[in-house]
Amino acid sequence: MCRGSCERGASVNARLVEIVERDDTRAGRTFDLVVLALIIVSLVALSVETLPGLPPAMTVALGLIEAVITVLFTLEYGLRLAAAERKWRYVFSFYGIVDLVAIVPFYVSLGGIDLLAVRAVRLFRVFHVLKFLRYSSALHRYRRALTLAREEILLFLLAAGILLYLSAVGIYYFEREAQPEHFQSILHSLWWAVATLTTVGYGDIYPVTSGGRAFTFVVLVCGLGIVAAPSGLIAAALSRAREEEREEREREARTEEEQR
Repeated sequence: MCRGSCERGASVNARLVEIVERDDTRAGRTFDLVVLALIIVSLVALSVETLPGLPPAMTVALGLIEAVITVLFTLEYGLRLAAAERKWRYVFSFYGIVDLVAIVPFYVSLGGIDLLAVRAVRLFRVFHVLKFLRYSSALHRYRRALTLAREEILLFLLAAGILLYLSAVGIYYFEREAQPEHFQSILHSLWWAVATLTTVGYGDIYPVTSGGRAFTFVVLVCGLGIVAAPSGLIAAALSRAREEEREEREREARTEEEQR
């Protein structure tokens, strides 16, 4: 008796995993398309809500749409939780948190708390857009690339932090007497260093002394490297990630041929 019920339970769970977690089956693709459609409708409704002078009937309709979509997202969250092999790992994963934050505001708004708090919490509905990330294969490739280039990126960030601090120190000593209102301390000079090294250059703070201008030229040249270096690192890592994906697909194809 236990054996039969256990087998049925395992079969149901396998079917659930096939629908919820896999995108290489018809059921899985259909499930993903439905969720994507709900996300789009939710974002459109959220945007329409902000239009001034909406008629009461439209407001009611948008509220009904929000309620239905939230219930469906809640069902999706429950299905993903049921299909997860490690429940708590899903709950505290990035996608698990996004799924939860996307539905919580609606239920909080039903709790009878003051209107200002309800409006603040309802802003979290924008997290629906993050649910798109689950369906982007490019994002998964990008995450893999960041993992591959992790050590190089950490080294670059350390070097960039050192250069940022040295830039703030340099401009402080060059400009503190000429512009004490802008360069009161090294900490105040950090804003200029960030804007200059990232080549943003807002123009609200700029050097007026000859030494400060010469120093700024050096910092700008270094800033070009600050912008270009991570792009090269990530591009190389993405190339490696694509190569790994291609090799994995080839291995899967060979395995399928051998099984046939």
